[in-house]
Amino acid sequence: MTTQISQKLLAWYSAHARVLPWRALPGERAPDPYRVWLSEVMLQQTTVAAVKPYFAKFTETWPTFEALASAPEEDVMAAWAGLGYYSRARNLVKCAQRLSELGGFPKTEADLRELPGLGAYTSAAIAAIAFGERAVVVDANVERVVSRLFQIEEPLPASRKEIRAHADTITPSERAGDFAQAMMDLGATICTARDPKCLLCPLMDSCKARGAGDPARYPVKAPKKPKPVRQGRAFWIERDGAVWLVRREGTGMLGGMRSLPDDGWSAKGDGAGDAPLDGEWQALGLVRHTFTHFALEMSVERLASDTPPKGAGEWWPLEEIKEAGLPTLFAKAAGLALAETAD
Repeated sequence: MTTQISQKLLAWYSAHARVLPWRALPGERAPDPYRVWLSEVMLQQTTVAAVKPYFAKFTETWPTFEALASAPEEDVMAAWAGLGYYSRARNLVKCAQRLSELGGFPKTEADLRELPGLGAYTSAAIAAIAFGERAVVVDANVERVVSRLFQIEEPLPASRKEIRAHADTITPSERAGDFAQAMMDLGATICTARDPKCLLCPLMDSCKARGAGDPARYPVKAPKKPKPVRQGRAFWIERDGAVWLVRREGTGMLGGMRSLPDDGWSAKGDGAGDAPLDGEWQALGLVRHTFTHFALEMSVERLASDTPPKGAGEWWPLEEIKEAGLPTLFAKAAGLALAETAD
Protein backbone atom coordinates (compact mmCIF):
# COMPACT_ATOMS: atom_id res chain seq x y z
CA MET A 1 0.00 0.00 0.00
CA THR A 2 2.81 2.43 0.81
CA THR A 3 4.22 2.19 -2.72
CA GLN A 4 0.78 2.82 -4.19
CA ILE A 5 0.41 5.93 -2.03
CA SER A 6 3.63 7.48 -3.32
CA GLN A 7 2.84 6.55 -6.92
CA LYS A 8 -0.67 8.00 -6.79
CA LEU A 9 0.54 11.16 -5.10
CA LEU A 10 3.37 11.71 -7.59
CA ALA A 11 0.99 11.21 -10.52
CA TRP A 12 -1.37 13.77 -9.00
CA TYR A 13 1.52 16.19 -8.41
CA SER A 14 2.68 15.92 -12.01
CA ALA A 15 -0.72 17.24 -13.08
CA HIS A 16 -1.51 19.65 -10.25
CA ALA A 17 1.74 21.05 -8.83
CA ARG A 18 1.46 24.64 -7.64
CA VAL A 19 3.53 27.15 -9.59
CA LEU A 20 5.68 28.96 -7.03
CA PRO A 21 8.62 31.33 -7.63
CA TRP A 22 11.10 29.16 -5.67
CA ARG A 23 10.05 25.85 -7.17
CA ALA A 24 10.98 23.73 -10.20
CA LEU A 25 8.00 21.96 -11.75
CA PRO A 26 7.95 18.16 -12.16
CA GLY A 27 10.47 17.07 -14.80
CA GLU A 28 12.47 20.30 -14.61
CA ARG A 29 16.00 20.65 -13.31
CA ALA A 30 16.24 20.87 -9.51
CA PRO A 31 15.96 24.46 -8.23
CA ASP A 32 18.82 26.55 -6.89
CA PRO A 33 19.42 25.42 -3.28
CA TYR A 34 19.70 29.07 -2.24
CA ARG A 35 16.12 29.70 -3.36
CA VAL A 36 14.89 26.50 -1.71
CA TRP A 37 16.60 27.42 1.57
CA LEU A 38 15.39 31.02 1.54
CA SER A 39 11.80 30.04 0.78
CA GLU A 40 11.68 27.29 3.38
CA VAL A 41 12.97 29.61 6.10
CA MET A 42 10.43 32.27 5.12
CA LEU A 43 7.57 29.77 4.99
CA GLN A 44 8.03 28.62 8.58
CA GLN A 45 4.75 29.57 10.29
CA THR A 46 4.00 31.98 7.41
CA THR A 47 1.62 31.64 4.47
CA VAL A 48 2.68 31.34 0.83
CA ALA A 49 0.76 34.53 -0.01
CA ALA A 50 2.63 36.50 2.64
CA VAL A 51 6.02 35.11 1.63
CA LYS A 52 5.87 35.77 -2.14
CA PRO A 53 6.61 39.55 -2.06
CA TYR A 54 9.36 39.10 0.54
CA PHE A 55 10.95 36.32 -1.49
CA ALA A 56 10.89 38.51 -4.60
CA LYS A 57 12.48 41.43 -2.73
CA PHE A 58 15.19 39.28 -1.13
CA THR A 59 16.19 37.51 -4.34
CA GLU A 60 16.28 40.79 -6.23
CA THR A 61 18.37 42.50 -3.55
CA TRP A 62 20.54 39.49 -2.67
CA PRO A 63 20.38 37.01 -5.59
CA THR A 64 22.96 34.61 -4.10
CA PHE A 65 23.98 33.44 -0.66
CA GLU A 66 27.30 35.25 -1.19
CA ALA A 67 25.44 38.53 -1.62
CA LEU A 68 23.36 37.85 1.47
CA ALA A 69 26.46 36.95 3.47
CA SER A 70 28.00 40.36 2.80
CA ALA A 71 24.80 42.31 3.53
CA PRO A 72 24.63 44.44 6.71
CA GLU A 73 22.43 42.64 9.19
CA GLU A 74 20.35 45.76 9.79
CA ASP A 75 19.44 45.86 6.07
CA VAL A 76 18.34 42.22 6.16
CA MET A 77 16.31 42.82 9.32
CA ALA A 78 14.62 45.84 7.74
CA ALA A 79 13.76 43.84 4.61
CA TRP A 80 12.33 41.09 6.83
CA ALA A 81 10.07 43.49 8.79
CA GLY A 82 6.51 42.22 8.90
CA LEU A 83 7.30 38.52 8.46
CA GLY A 84 7.73 37.97 12.20
CA TYR A 85 9.89 35.46 14.08
CA TYR A 86 12.89 37.72 13.56
CA SER A 87 15.47 35.22 14.74
CA ARG A 88 14.96 33.61 11.32
CA ALA A 89 16.41 36.69 9.64
CA ARG A 90 19.42 36.82 11.96
CA ASN A 91 20.06 33.14 11.29
CA LEU A 92 19.81 33.74 7.54
CA VAL A 93 22.81 36.07 7.73
CA LYS A 94 24.77 33.67 9.96
CA CYS A 95 23.99 30.75 7.68
CA ALA A 96 24.90 32.68 4.52
CA GLN A 97 28.23 33.61 6.07
CA ARG A 98 28.87 29.97 6.95
CA LEU A 99 27.97 28.92 3.40
CA SER A 100 30.51 31.42 2.08
CA GLU A 101 33.15 29.81 4.28
CA LEU A 102 32.17 26.36 2.99
CA GLY A 103 31.98 27.50 -0.64
CA GLY A 104 28.39 26.33 -1.11
CA PHE A 105 25.60 24.18 0.25
CA PRO A 106 26.28 20.74 1.70
CA LYS A 107 24.29 18.13 -0.22
CA THR A 108 23.23 15.76 2.55
CA GLU A 109 20.57 16.15 5.21
CA ALA A 110 23.07 15.44 7.98
CA ASP A 111 25.55 18.08 6.81
CA LEU A 112 22.81 20.65 6.17
CA ARG A 113 21.64 20.14 9.74
CA GLU A 114 24.97 21.56 10.95
CA LEU A 115 24.26 24.98 9.42
CA PRO A 116 23.04 27.82 11.67
CA GLY A 117 19.26 27.95 11.98
CA LEU A 118 18.54 24.74 10.06
CA GLY A 119 16.43 22.25 11.97
CA ALA A 120 15.17 18.81 11.02
CA TYR A 121 12.47 20.06 8.66
CA THR A 122 14.47 22.65 6.72
CA SER A 123 17.54 20.45 6.27
CA ALA A 124 15.35 17.56 5.05
CA ALA A 125 13.45 19.83 2.66
CA ILE A 126 16.63 21.23 1.08
CA ALA A 127 18.21 17.79 0.81
CA ALA A 128 15.14 16.36 -0.94
CA ILE A 129 14.09 19.30 -3.11
CA ALA A 130 17.47 20.73 -4.14
CA PHE A 131 19.61 17.58 -4.13
CA GLY A 132 17.19 14.69 -4.61
CA GLU A 133 18.24 12.89 -1.42
CA ARG A 134 15.61 10.66 0.13
CA ALA A 135 14.62 12.58 3.23
CA VAL A 136 11.50 12.51 5.39
CA VAL A 137 10.08 16.04 5.15
CA VAL A 138 7.39 16.81 7.72
CA ASP A 139 5.78 20.23 8.04
CA ALA A 140 2.30 21.14 9.33
CA ASN A 141 0.67 20.16 6.03
CA VAL A 142 2.40 16.79 6.03
CA GLU A 143 1.44 16.23 9.67
CA ARG A 144 -2.20 16.72 8.72
CA VAL A 145 -2.05 14.40 5.69
CA VAL A 146 -0.25 11.61 7.54
CA SER A 147 -2.46 11.91 10.63
CA ARG A 148 -5.51 11.36 8.45
CA LEU A 149 -4.03 8.68 6.22
CA PHE A 150 -3.13 6.55 9.23
CA GLN A 151 -5.86 7.81 11.61
CA ILE A 152 -3.40 8.70 14.38
CA GLU A 153 -5.31 9.16 17.63
CA GLU A 154 -2.53 10.51 19.84
CA PRO A 155 -2.76 14.32 20.06
CA LEU A 156 -0.12 16.68 18.76
CA PRO A 157 2.61 17.42 19.63
CA ALA A 158 3.15 14.01 21.27
CA SER A 159 2.18 12.24 18.04
CA ARG A 160 5.01 13.74 15.97
CA LYS A 161 7.29 10.75 16.43
CA GLU A 162 4.56 8.42 15.15
CA ILE A 163 3.73 10.79 12.28
CA ARG A 164 7.35 10.87 11.19
CA ALA A 165 7.58 7.07 11.34
CA HIS A 166 4.52 6.70 9.09
CA ALA A 167 5.80 9.42 6.74
CA ASP A 168 9.02 7.43 6.43
CA THR A 169 7.10 4.36 5.23
CA ILE A 170 5.56 6.22 2.28
CA THR A 171 8.56 8.34 1.23
CA PRO A 172 10.04 6.95 -2.02
CA SER A 173 13.69 6.81 -2.99
CA GLU A 174 13.01 8.29 -6.43
CA ARG A 175 11.63 11.81 -6.99
CA ALA A 176 12.17 12.63 -3.33
CA GLY A 177 11.84 16.38 -3.90
CA ASP A 178 8.64 16.03 -5.91
CA PHE A 179 7.17 13.77 -3.24
CA ALA A 180 7.96 16.24 -0.46
CA GLN A 181 6.37 19.08 -2.38
CA ALA A 182 3.41 16.90 -3.38
CA MET A 183 2.67 16.22 0.27
CA MET A 184 2.86 19.94 1.01
CA ASP A 185 0.57 20.78 -1.90
CA LEU A 186 -1.93 18.10 -0.96
CA GLY A 187 -2.18 19.47 2.56
CA ALA A 188 -2.38 23.08 1.37
CA THR A 189 -5.01 22.62 -1.35
CA ILE A 190 -6.96 19.36 -0.79
CA CYS A 191 -6.37 17.92 2.69
CA THR A 192 -7.05 21.26 4.34
CA ALA A 193 -7.56 21.86 8.04
CA ARG A 194 -11.25 22.65 7.57
CA ASP A 195 -13.56 21.04 5.04
CA PRO A 196 -11.05 18.68 3.38
CA LYS A 197 -11.91 18.02 -0.28
CA CYS A 198 -11.80 14.25 0.03
CA LEU A 199 -13.51 13.51 -3.30
CA LEU A 200 -10.65 15.29 -5.11
CA CYS A 201 -7.90 13.57 -3.12
CA PRO A 202 -5.73 11.03 -4.96
CA LEU A 203 -5.28 9.14 -1.68
CA MET A 204 -8.94 8.97 -0.58
CA ASP A 205 -9.15 5.17 -0.94
CA SER A 206 -6.14 4.74 1.35
CA CYS A 207 -7.21 7.27 3.99
CA LYS A 208 -8.28 5.62 7.25
CA ALA A 209 -9.73 8.86 8.66
CA ARG A 210 -12.00 9.20 5.63
CA GLY A 211 -13.03 5.59 6.04
CA ALA A 212 -13.97 6.35 9.64
CA GLY A 213 -16.14 9.23 8.43
CA ASP A 214 -14.52 12.22 10.16
CA PRO A 215 -11.21 13.23 8.53
CA ALA A 216 -11.44 16.84 9.78
CA ARG A 217 -11.02 15.53 13.34
CA TYR A 218 -7.35 14.82 12.56
CA PRO A 219 -4.72 15.66 13.56
CA VAL A 220 -5.96 15.46 17.12
CA LYS A 221 -4.66 18.43 19.10
CA ALA A 222 -4.20 18.91 22.81
CA PRO A 223 -6.28 21.77 24.30
CA LYS A 224 -4.57 25.13 24.00
CA LYS A 225 -3.62 27.00 27.12
CA PRO A 226 -4.73 30.65 27.23
CA LYS A 227 -1.90 33.09 26.53
CA PRO A 228 -0.97 35.56 29.25
CA VAL A 229 -1.48 39.24 28.43
CA ARG A 230 1.36 41.71 29.01
CA GLN A 231 1.11 45.47 29.22
CA GLY A 232 3.56 47.93 27.68
CA ARG A 233 4.09 51.49 26.47
CA ALA A 234 5.64 52.87 23.30
CA PHE A 235 6.75 56.48 22.95
CA TRP A 236 6.25 58.59 19.81
CA ILE A 237 8.68 61.52 20.01
CA GLU A 238 8.14 63.94 17.14
CA ARG A 239 10.10 66.93 15.82
CA ASP A 240 9.75 68.87 12.54
CA GLY A 241 8.15 66.03 10.56
CA ALA A 242 10.38 63.30 11.99
CA VAL A 243 10.06 60.68 14.74
CA TRP A 244 12.78 59.34 17.04
CA LEU A 245 13.61 55.68 16.33
CA VAL A 246 15.97 53.40 18.18
CA ARG A 247 17.66 50.11 17.34
CA ARG A 248 16.73 47.24 19.64
CA GLU A 249 19.39 45.06 21.23
CA GLY A 250 20.69 42.38 18.86
CA THR A 251 19.40 39.55 21.00
CA GLY A 252 15.99 39.07 22.54
CA MET A 253 12.57 39.94 21.19
CA LEU A 254 12.62 41.82 17.88
CA GLY A 255 16.39 42.02 18.29
CA GLY A 256 18.25 44.24 15.84
CA MET A 257 15.08 45.90 14.55
CA ARG A 258 14.30 49.61 14.43
CA SER A 259 11.47 50.55 16.77
CA LEU A 260 9.96 53.27 18.86
CA PRO A 261 11.41 53.68 22.35
CA ASP A 262 9.40 51.62 24.83
CA ASP A 263 9.21 50.89 28.55
CA GLY A 264 11.02 47.56 28.50
CA TRP A 265 7.89 45.38 28.27
CA SER A 266 9.79 42.61 26.47
CA ALA A 267 12.15 42.12 29.40
CA LYS A 268 9.93 43.01 32.35
CA GLY A 269 6.58 41.88 31.01
CA ASP A 270 4.72 44.50 33.03
CA GLY A 271 5.33 47.81 31.29
CA ALA A 272 7.05 49.18 34.38
CA GLY A 273 9.70 51.37 32.71
CA ASP A 274 9.69 55.16 32.73
CA ALA A 275 9.13 57.46 29.78
CA PRO A 276 12.38 58.43 28.03
CA LEU A 277 11.74 62.18 28.45
CA ASP A 278 9.97 64.36 30.96
CA GLY A 279 6.95 66.18 29.62
CA GLU A 280 3.20 66.08 29.12
CA TRP A 281 2.71 62.87 27.15
CA GLN A 282 -0.47 62.53 25.13
CA ALA A 283 -2.14 59.10 25.21
CA LEU A 284 -3.06 58.04 21.67
CA GLY A 285 -4.60 54.65 22.35
CA LEU A 286 -3.75 50.95 22.42
CA VAL A 287 -2.33 48.55 19.87
CA ARG A 288 -2.56 44.80 20.37
CA HIS A 289 -0.27 42.10 19.08
CA THR A 290 0.02 38.36 19.65
CA PHE A 291 3.39 36.69 20.01
CA THR A 292 4.06 32.97 20.27
CA HIS A 293 3.80 32.75 24.03
CA PHE A 294 1.86 35.85 25.06
CA ALA A 295 -0.36 38.69 23.89
CA LEU A 296 0.62 42.33 24.30
CA GLU A 297 -1.48 45.43 24.89
CA MET A 298 0.74 48.43 24.26
CA SER A 299 -0.33 52.01 24.86
CA VAL A 300 1.13 54.62 22.52
CA GLU A 301 2.03 58.04 23.90
CA ARG A 302 3.18 61.14 22.02
CA LEU A 303 5.41 64.08 22.89
CA ALA A 304 6.72 66.93 20.74
CA SER A 305 10.34 67.58 21.64
CA ASP A 306 13.40 69.13 20.00
CA THR A 307 15.59 67.14 22.38
CA PRO A 308 15.95 63.40 21.77
CA PRO A 309 16.26 60.92 24.64
CA LYS A 310 19.65 59.80 25.86
CA GLY A 311 21.22 56.94 23.96
CA ALA A 312 21.60 56.00 20.33
CA GLY A 313 18.80 56.68 17.89
CA GLU A 314 17.89 58.67 14.79
CA TRP A 315 15.29 61.13 13.58
CA TRP A 316 13.34 59.37 10.85
CA PRO A 317 11.20 61.37 8.36
CA LEU A 318 7.50 60.65 8.84
CA GLU A 319 6.92 60.55 5.10
CA GLU A 320 9.42 57.67 4.85
CA ILE A 321 8.26 55.69 7.88
CA LYS A 322 7.33 52.66 5.72
CA GLU A 323 11.00 52.38 4.70
CA ALA A 324 12.15 52.15 8.33
CA GLY A 325 11.52 48.40 8.43
CA LEU A 326 9.55 48.52 11.67
CA PRO A 327 8.34 45.15 12.95
CA THR A 328 4.57 44.69 12.83
CA LEU A 329 3.99 45.69 16.46
CA PHE A 330 5.69 49.08 16.03
CA ALA A 331 4.25 49.56 12.55
CA LYS A 332 0.83 49.34 14.23
CA ALA A 333 1.94 51.92 16.80
CA ALA A 334 3.23 54.22 14.04
CA GLY A 335 -0.03 53.82 12.14
CA LEU A 336 -1.97 54.85 15.23
CA ALA A 337 0.24 57.87 15.83
CA LEU A 338 0.07 59.03 12.23
CA ALA A 339 -3.71 58.62 12.15
CA GLU A 340 -4.04 60.75 15.30
CA THR A 341 -1.66 63.35 13.83
CA ALA A 342 -3.74 63.53 10.64
CA ASP A 343 -6.87 64.12 12.68
